[in-house]
Amino acid sequence: MKLAEILPLVLLVLVFWFLILRPMRKRQQQFAKTQGAVEVGTRVMLASGIFGDVVSVGDETVELRISPETTVTVLRQAIARVVAPEQPEGN
Repeated sequence: MKLAEILPLVLLVLVFWFLILRPMRKRQQQFAKTQGAVEVGTRVMLASGIFGDVVSVGDETVELRISPETTVTVLRQAIARVVAPEQPEGN
């Protein structure tokens, strides 16, 4: 095969890698980082938009306190992000 015949295929593979595989890998790394940051006392937001404080952490599930008397059990994958603690204003 000549280089001219292989070059379009190589370019197609590179474009596929940059547009599909690379961003997917970054999302997976960010998801793993988010899951690793979940511990008791952490405030999190679920994919549905519900906020809660982590009460307990299991292998696949997490218990969240969403109000003073309400605790729900959700899958770890439902956690969209860890919410940074609010800093008091320094007035």
